[in-house]
Amino acid sequence: MKVLVVGGGGREHALVWKLGQSEKVREIFVAPGNAGTAVSAQNVAIKDSDIDELLNFAQEKQIDLTVVGPEVPLALGIVDAFQAAGLLIFGPTQAAAQLEASKAFAKEFMHKLGIPTAVSQTFNDFEAAVGALREAPLRDGIVVKASGLAAGKGVVVCDDVAQAEAALREMLLEGAFGAAGAEVVIEERLSGPELSLLVLTDGKTAVPLSPARDHKRAFDHDQGPNTGGMGAFAPPSDIDNALIAHIMRTIVQPTIDGIAALGTPYVGVLYAGLMLTADGPKVIEFNCRFGDPETQVVLPLLASDLVELMLACVNGRLTPEMVKIHPGACATVVMAAPGYPASYPKGLPITGVDTLPEDVMVFHAGTTRQNGQLVTSGGRVLAVTARGDDLETAVSRAYVGVEKIHFDDAHFRTDIGRQQSAYAVAGVDLKAGNRATTLMKTAVHSTFGPEVLSYVGSFGGLFDISASKVMDQPVLVASTDGVGTKTMVAAAMNRWDTIGHDIVNHCINDILVQGAKPLFFLDYVASTKLNPEQIAEVVGGIAAACREAGMALLGGETAEMPGVYQKGELDLVGTVVGLVDRAQIIDGSRIADGDAILGLPSSGLHTNGFTLARRALTGLAWTAVHPQLNDTIGNVLLTPHRSYLAEVQALQNAGIDIHGLAHITGGGLIDNPPRIFPAGLGARLRRGSWAVPPIFKLIQQHGQISDEEMAHVFNLGLGMLVMVSQAQVDLAVTTVPQAHIVGEIVAGNEGVIFE
Repeated sequence: MKVLVVGGGGREHALVWKLGQSEKVREIFVAPGNAGTAVSAQNVAIKDSDIDELLNFAQEKQIDLTVVGPEVPLALGIVDAFQAAGLLIFGPTQAAAQLEASKAFAKEFMHKLGIPTAVSQTFNDFEAAVGALREAPLRDGIVVKASGLAAGKGVVVCDDVAQAEAALREMLLEGAFGAAGAEVVIEERLSGPELSLLVLTDGKTAVPLSPARDHKRAFDHDQGPNTGGMGAFAPPSDIDNALIAHIMRTIVQPTIDGIAALGTPYVGVLYAGLMLTADGPKVIEFNCRFGDPETQVVLPLLASDLVELMLACVNGRLTPEMVKIHPGACATVVMAAPGYPASYPKGLPITGVDTLPEDVMVFHAGTTRQNGQLVTSGGRVLAVTARGDDLETAVSRAYVGVEKIHFDDAHFRTDIGRQQSAYAVAGVDLKAGNRATTLMKTAVHSTFGPEVLSYVGSFGGLFDISASKVMDQPVLVASTDGVGTKTMVAAAMNRWDTIGHDIVNHCINDILVQGAKPLFFLDYVASTKLNPEQIAEVVGGIAAACREAGMALLGGETAEMPGVYQKGELDLVGTVVGLVDRAQIIDGSRIADGDAILGLPSSGLHTNGFTLARRALTGLAWTAVHPQLNDTIGNVLLTPHRSYLAEVQALQNAGIDIHGLAHITGGGLIDNPPRIFPAGLGARLRRGSWAVPPIFKLIQQHGQISDEEMAHVFNLGLGMLVMVSQAQVDLAVTTVPQAHIVGEIVAGNEGVIFE
């Protein structure tokens, strides 16, 4: 047989290599080919997009089978043209190839058939697309895709609506991808490990090849810009036969059947790019040809004759039994030109390719020969490939090959095939958790006194309460709370050194109002993706606040929960345990008509009202100094919650008989004080008797919020109210000069009234 391979990259070299192993094949031509294909086949100087010239060549040379590598000739209708001329060709027709050539078509097709994929909408009008984004922004991020073929560059993954709008502007208004971007698909951002599954099909039967996983990012640890692929390996250890069977049943076969029902049977190879989400496998995209670099690991694992399989597909007689897979694993490492995927030089001399061990293969991609010298001619230059009994062996052999090849400033990743644990693949990085623990140890230890009997990393915290023996009836007092959406402000400002103080001081105040002295604290920090340095900064703030209060940070939990929280944000919760002698409990029962109400000033919003505040302040610059604040909005909002432990202890040490304490948190000045009032008593607060911080006036002004609602949501400058008898007011104000007389207890009203 004479075979024509259309294309000129690493994928096509791998196809030539595999096709050449068939006893049926006598001669292989490659159009246009590269320096690697020229060794075992005959290169033909015809562009892969020149359908007429390719057809003329195939007819002239009496080609028995044509194999199409890239997507462009498929979209241009090469299969239709060859079939019309009576020539055998492996690949889908132009109509079937719409699964790749038009993302809009593919999404509509999948939605109609119920094939699991990301929720999406299609637009060709900029204003309509932006309007849809603003009405229903997708929580976990947005993906904007050019509907047409854009050489793998037409997909933009966006963290927020602003980025998505910029991508839409580039595609729809600025024509960044030409006709390919005249229609766009906006879809939800999926999360989870990716999987490449290539299947052979004759239009009815579909049979999978070995599953594979590629590395798309340019740099190690999946950092840097996306590329065409920096390497791949097969099979991934987290993929079993049951999952493949599920994908074939729910995604692949419905796709093959659905295309056939449209009157355009799909024949060739279908490449399903999948995301293994928490809800099961979902289609990211379909490709209508062999993947690159997946082909370079899938074909070496194929034990069957590829020509026989392709003929079976073309002639409608494919069966599962025909596909045999070698045991073991395969890995390929892409060596790229310096600068790839941005601009890169060409013509760099390549050496060492002829010195590789027998168990290493090299597939050429961007190579040519100049005056007999092998040189670079593209971004991705070579794919160095090896098999092994296991993945570790295959990877090791591939890197041995990489070490023997040289061209100036060759770039390659050093972590290809270094699989994460199944837990990490699912989104939980145990190493990040351990690193966070290491970074925070010193801060946590700094809070320990002789009462702490355990250390960081213990399953539980041990605390010696022998000090309680001096009390007649020691009572433990505990409280748990969080900092709410103040964490969203911290995320917006990328500043994490204050919210640790917030949670500690908030919890201290909650037990202080009952007269308790704090003993120890426990924290809970959770996020979608652990950032060890970020967590350490938060816990560092917690530890600092604990030291200031003289209590131990006894333990805590750091949780990574993919999909629960929004990217870049975290949740922070704390629990404090304190001690008070039963006779010294402050419960408000001794509050009496006529008692004075002293107000201790707040430092700002503390930890409540941030949802309303963020809405009210939207549109203002948070990082520039605001004239009403003499500071930035961001800094003012992140001012830590104030602890009143020192002031209350000072009052108690001065002999002040505190009748009641009210911590002004959620519910503001309206709901919090009555929580401690005896029946029949209320409070009268005198406006103007304390200073209201400017931030509250700014929120009220820009949010157009009534006085009543402001008092119902915010502390308005009063973080703690202290109820004492009129006889002790002067001593109290002398003891704590920052305290102000802001009102009094009145009978006949059980709420709070303002004068």
